[in-house]
Amino acid sequence: MKIIFTWWNKQTFGTFLKTLFFGKYIGSDEFGNKYYESKRKERWVVYANNIEATKITSEWYLWMHHTIDKIPNKTDAKYSWQKKHQENQTGTNNSYKPVKIRKNEIKKKYETWK
Repeated sequence: MKIIFTWWNKQTFGTFLKTLFFGKYIGSDEFGNKYYESKRKERWVVYANNIEATKITSEWYLWMHHTIDKIPNKTDAKYSWQKKHQENQTGTNNSYKPVKIRKNEIKKKYETWK
């Protein structure tokens, strides 16, 4: 019943039907997201857990947007300088927090008129 009325639980009922009748399974990534393609070259993803666009890795992002046609796989060599993919951390304890500057420590480059 949840699949009919809510879109935030993996996929909508329409996406479920489209995947069932027209989708060809292409592959999955390390997060468990599944990628599909239709005969008309439409591409879509069914997320494993929460629907969050930043869970798509850069390789699959390129494939989804027709930038590359090569299907990404997990055995492709990565450079040593490449970091492991992370989803958006906003709103979590891991989010970026800039160092706070105290008002007395700010040094002005000019003096105000009096």
